[in-house]
Amino acid sequence: MPADTDWLYHHLRVTGAPETVALFRAAAAGAGVIPWTHDHGAAAEGWFHLLLAPPPPARRTISLEGARILAGQLRDAVEARSQLVAERAPQSRDCPLDLHRLLPVPDRLLRLGPDHRDSRAWLWSHWGTAEALRGVVELPIGGRGGARRRDPGLFWAGFWSADWTPWPALLALRTRWPGLRLDLRPLYDGP
Repeated sequence: MPADTDWLYHHLRVTGAPETVALFRAAAAGAGVIPWTHDHGAAAEGWFHLLLAPPPPARRTISLEGARILAGQLRDAVEARSQLVAERAPQSRDCPLDLHRLLPVPDRLLRLGPDHRDSRAWLWSHWGTAEALRGVVELPIGGRGGARRRDPGLFWAGFWSADWTPWPALLALRTRWPGLRLDLRPLYDGP
């Protein structure tokens, strides 16, 4: 996997019988996040060391005590955000195409966290991307005069994926939804 994330834009078109597309639409909607378990203590330790010894050419501009305080404040903020995500994620349907809802990351890997090699290997082999999809939107269908309408036999989404097109996820979804046609297209020039 690449060291730096390269975000690639895609369109996914799902077509089929309106009732089957509706079932897919309902199954695909989720929070759009992966509910990882994080080691906030280790993160705070890393921030503390980074504050004390920033990479060149930056120089340290904070005291030892200041670095300790700031690292603790960052840890507290991240813990609060993680708690909020954990509370809201199971009920949220704000993201129209959530890979974790469709192809869930196993609990044993969620407990290992996003940086563990087993977690990253699973994401890469099952989803084809090492992150949750970003910027997911259901795309409108233009009508006469620019009016927008919804075709019940079509689910059309635009999204960004990390480092690669999620081909493994597409293949798995085609197997799980044989009554639907799923077409995925990377758009290298963006939306």
